[in-house]
Amino acid sequence: MEFLTDYGLFLAKTLTLVVAVVLVIGFAVAAGMKNKRQPEGQVEVRRLNDHYDDIKDMMESALLDEEEYKAFIKQRKKQEKAEAKAKKAARKSAASSSEDGGQSPESKSGDEKSRVFVLDFDGDIRASATDAMREEITALLSVAEPGDEVVIRLESGGGMVHSYGFAASQLKRIRDAGLTLTVCVDKVAASGGYMMACVADRILAAPFAIIGSIGVLAQMPNFHRLLKKHDIDYELITAGEYKRTLTMFGENTRKGRQKFTEEIEDVHGLFKAFVAEHRSQVDIAEVATGEVWFGQQAIDNKLVDELKTSDEYITSKYATAQVFEMRYELPKTLPQKLGVAAEAAVDRLLVKTWSRATQRFYS
Repeated sequence: MEFLTDYGLFLAKTLTLVVAVVLVIGFAVAAGMKNKRQPEGQVEVRRLNDHYDDIKDMMESALLDEEEYKAFIKQRKKQEKAEAKAKKAARKSAASSSEDGGQSPESKSGDEKSRVFVLDFDGDIRASATDAMREEITALLSVAEPGDEVVIRLESGGGMVHSYGFAASQLKRIRDAGLTLTVCVDKVAASGGYMMACVADRILAAPFAIIGSIGVLAQMPNFHRLLKKHDIDYELITAGEYKRTLTMFGENTRKGRQKFTEEIEDVHGLFKAFVAEHRSQVDIAEVATGEVWFGQQAIDNKLVDELKTSDEYITSKYATAQVFEMRYELPKTLPQKLGVAAEAAVDRLLVKTWSRATQRFYS
């Protein structure tokens, strides 16, 4: 027991020293960079076809013997050469056709692969991922052509109405540009998350994905009785009868609650109208109860169109389309890098300590 006490004190001192050093360095660097312009992010694009080809090569090299693998590589190079030749001929034919008054050189020929752009949205209560998504959408719309498709891998349990309304409007830009929009939900698209999803041409969901929650809620604690008990006054001065309907510290009135409820109902009405506009096949009175449904139940209620994971859908496009994954990345500042490194070091130290402690007691 004495050993554990000494070890705990040593650990506490070490952690304190590490955190102090990181904070000092972080503050120093932050002060030096205070007046410098923050670096801008950039959209990174990865061709997933190459990624899938690499996976296939790895598996083939492991499963085939040397001669079989050489034959496989030779056959694939032959196929790639034939595809490149056909693509070149198709472009030449399209250019010739445009000179004769036919299709423009910008339009896709029948032999050319379509393009699929894959974006991720991992939503929190403020829909913070919208900032990155709007940059990604702006970038892809600058090069997108008719026939291209955008796939959004969406995960969100909802959050602030105005934040998710703005996020949904970003997806609407894709529809307005004439592109096909597909939303894939592997885990959850509820409340504001479903507000975004319903904009899509098609919604795919995993069998146990949580869908729906077409409702609105607001909650807050009220400390008025506690303050009153301790003879603490709380003053709230407003101009406008309904400038503040409910408050955390003042005494809430029946009239204030009634007005607040009306506002919540108004928001719910807007939510229902939005879903009904984009998913006309749903019975909005049946589904706009705030309930959630799992995949198959969501199919039955016409909230989604098909049960399929994002992996299944994207890999099914691999053979017939060029698939690109897009991600907007902001460069990390030195204080951020130091913070991440310190967090990882402390995490490893705590895990290691816990592991040793449990081994001592239970092994």
